[in-house]
Amino acid sequence: MWKLYAILAAVFAALTAISAKVGVRGVSGNVATAVRTCVVLLLAWGIVIFGGQMKELRELSRFNVIFLLLSGVATGLSWIFYFKALETGDVSRVAPIDKLSVVFVMIIAFVFLGEPMTLKSAAGGLLITIGAVLLTL
Repeated sequence: MWKLYAILAAVFAALTAISAKVGVRGVSGNVATAVRTCVVLLLAWGIVIFGGQMKELRELSRFNVIFLLLSGVATGLSWIFYFKALETGDVSRVAPIDKLSVVFVMIIAFVFLGEPMTLKSAAGGLLITIGAVLLTL
């Protein structure tokens, strides 16, 4: 099932890039990010509330909260820089560079989480990097 979710995430990420490029026309990336963030906030809390998961808030440990806050800061900064890039760059060139996050995740997961770096995953990361570079030239 995770593969279906991953494909859906990729499809919606593509729609995000296209709609963000159109939506950022004539406004600053910061304003666009703020509007987008409000929508995500409402959507996420709606899913939690209507999914009956509010009780899980009490189950969050300090460790969970710290790392979720760090993730939120990283997400916010990622969105701010993404919209800044979209203000002046072509979405077809910005998005591939943004997807280098896959390569960074692979490296960080290997170094800090001890996840395996196989020849296959290293080759895939290299191909993603080459593809991103080619698409931005």
